[in-house]
Amino acid sequence: MSDQDAPRNEPLFKRVVIKLSGEALMGAHPHGLDMPTLTRIAADLKAARDLGAQVAVVVGGGNFFRGIAGADKGIERARADSIGMLATVMNALALEGSLEEIGQPARVLSAVAMPSVCQPYSRQAALAHLVKRRIILLAGGTGNPFFTTDTGAALRAAELSANAVMKATQVDGIYTEDPKKSATAKRYERLTHDEAIDGNLAVMDTAAFALARENRIPIIVFSILEPGAIPAALLGKGRATYVMP
Repeated sequence: MSDQDAPRNEPLFKRVVIKLSGEALMGAHPHGLDMPTLTRIAADLKAARDLGAQVAVVVGGGNFFRGIAGADKGIERARADSIGMLATVMNALALEGSLEEIGQPARVLSAVAMPSVCQPYSRQAALAHLVKRRIILLAGGTGNPFFTTDTGAALRAAELSANAVMKATQVDGIYTEDPKKSATAKRYERLTHDEAIDGNLAVMDTAAFALARENRIPIIVFSILEPGAIPAALLGKGRATYVMP
């Protein structure tokens, strides 16, 4: 039986990389962290782990600082991206704390080495934590400027032989246009990586789509706004767009 044919009480994918934006963690606030939102997302991640899936999370830092926005304000791009990487570590540490508070073991691994704060990222360490049923929180992006955390998620999925990237967003899939701006926007149920790239669909950057395409990694785009969204998407329930090889 293929992953896509799995029963609805079993996860569609056995090992996933979940991409969370930093903005998803700030709730209704204009920036920073919202503790009830952190608790809700941590519960969702634990529920996904309880389904039997191995769960890695790549988190952005836009609730504190976005490298591209900083560059637009005059900060050198490489320096701005480095600031953004540090923001992702703050978010990962906050999520780690929320997960451990509800009894789910978790570990932060950062591509930017800061051993007094968290463990440096390595493929071997990440796989070992996954086997031990820990949720791993992959911070620091790729460790290099000029790459988004979307690309970081696709890279880590390829490195860790993940079965899918789950992109948690503010909308319930990929649309022909921004549904917040256009009443005529239509949602895609299913796309190929090539169609997503050719259509310049901005839900993820082109490098992330291309890396996923080269490694034949599906991408599931869904909304994170409702409680239970992550386990529902992992079970193939709810509204989502599937970008498939």
